[in-house]
Amino acid sequence: MIELRHLNKYFLKYKTHLIIGIIITIVARIFLLYTPRYVKEIFVIIETYFKDDISIATVKSELMEVILLIIGAAIIGGILTFFMRQTIINVSRYIEFDLKNEIYEQYQKLSLNFYKKNRTGDLMNRITEDVGRVRMYAGPAIMYSINTIALFVIVIIYMISASPKLTLYTILPLPILSVIIYKLSKEIHKRSTIVQEYLSKLSTFTQESFSGISVIKAYGIEPQTSVNFKTLAAESKEKQIDLTKVQAWFFPMMILLIGTSNLLVIYVGGTQYINGEIESIGTIAEFIIYVNMLTWPVATVGWVTSIVQQAEASQKRINEFLKIEPEIKNNTKTHTEITGDISFRDVYFTYDDTNILALKGVSFDIKQGETIAILGKTGSGKSTILDLIGRLYDVDKGSIVVNHTAIDQLNLNELRNSIGYVPQDAFLFSDSIKVNIKFGNQDATDDEVIAAAKNAQVHKNIIKFNKGYDTVLGERGITLSGGQKQRVSIARAILKSPKILLFDDCLSAVDTETEEKILTNLNKISKGRTSIIVSHRVSSAKNADKIIVLEDGEIVQEGTHEKLITIDGYYKDLYLKQLSENTSK
Repeated sequence: MIELRHLNKYFLKYKTHLIIGIIITIVARIFLLYTPRYVKEIFVIIETYFKDDISIATVKSELMEVILLIIGAAIIGGILTFFMRQTIINVSRYIEFDLKNEIYEQYQKLSLNFYKKNRTGDLMNRITEDVGRVRMYAGPAIMYSINTIALFVIVIIYMISASPKLTLYTILPLPILSVIIYKLSKEIHKRSTIVQEYLSKLSTFTQESFSGISVIKAYGIEPQTSVNFKTLAAESKEKQIDLTKVQAWFFPMMILLIGTSNLLVIYVGGTQYINGEIESIGTIAEFIIYVNMLTWPVATVGWVTSIVQQAEASQKRINEFLKIEPEIKNNTKTHTEITGDISFRDVYFTYDDTNILALKGVSFDIKQGETIAILGKTGSGKSTILDLIGRLYDVDKGSIVVNHTAIDQLNLNELRNSIGYVPQDAFLFSDSIKVNIKFGNQDATDDEVIAAAKNAQVHKNIIKFNKGYDTVLGERGITLSGGQKQRVSIARAILKSPKILLFDDCLSAVDTETEEKILTNLNKISKGRTSIIVSHRVSSAKNADKIIVLEDGEIVQEGTHEKLITIDGYYKDLYLKQLSENTSK
């Protein structure tokens, strides 16, 4: 139960609902427990009729009165039970809502390193399957536990008042029940954890398979993928069966022990009645009803215990992520106006997941309104620089200064809100094209959206779709070509109108003619804004105020286009190579 303590803050939040639910539960049990006592009264009335020779009319009148009381108590008890479910079960839904939001907010706070180390399917399973199991604890498990405790306390009090000796014999099997529950609960907890881990594996496998379905089909490996899925599903099934085998012991054991209690009531109660220790045979009938009223609550003890154990296993998995401290923290709430002055000072950076030293003592300055281009071979550290400017990572050594302030001392939200970022692998959401473009500026008008799309040279493509800007894209924007996705991403960044524009080789899937048009538009738009263009093409870099060439995480060349084409090195070689290719075309 240690892991489930995390939910205590939510129970306190909704304590009023829970207290009302508990009160209703107790009152409902009291009304429902009138039935056994009135059944005893029926036996007493009948026995009196045979012993005292009272009139049949009197018997009928008394019986009718008792029957009406039983029906009335049952109706009131049923109504209260309905409200009990409405209060306590609703609380579980509130807690489920809050917990999912808490997990989602934590996911958003965690750094990119976290997402590199954890699979999407596992993350999804924890916010769906695991939270669902926790909700069962916060709702049905608590409701039935309160119901069972209230019923047991009230029933035992009634039973003792009727016959202490018979009560003692009736509850004899309960200690045995407690031991069995304890033993089975430990095994259920262990097996529940394994089941949840396999559910995460299944979720991850299917998510990756569906995301990479084009690759699977292209390589014709559908049969092998199906075999792998069936193998994983079979293993998961076996773990589920192992858990079910243990859970299956609960209900039969409950029925056996309740049946034993019934036999004890009949035997001991019958003996006491014969010996004159109890006045009416109705007491035996009353006790039998009490015992059978305890049948379902006792049976639910096993079910509730199983729910609690599964919930604890799930909450433990959830807590593992909730306890992770975000690597990137917002260290200040102070408002800072971001202008666009950026300075790298002897920056070193290593990726934790691969231990690759991406940047080695990189230093450069960008003034507000300047445009710089960063070129270099694959893996030279170009994209890393953009990630560090957006503070997706923190540097290992050295410093990054924005607005003459260390980047980790700026308000993180304001920093990122001032940046328009276009990644090489453009990510679009499964929504309309308009919504995707407005992602960075929800208040933009349709005219502004169209203007941004025109500047990104994608407007003509969009209006050819049947629904134009209202066309809903497939997952990850699969409806569009690579070049169209890149241009929609550029339109998104333009519409945001940020102080800093970061372009990460975002024109790689665009033809040179379209590229030239986009760059011309970007030159107009970026006036007064700081722009950083990462590219493999000289054509994207030649108009920049400054060009930086990276190699193995170090700056090996720096200057303007006119300067660098006169110096032997990577930039000149790339320029001559691409010039030759364009000429041959």
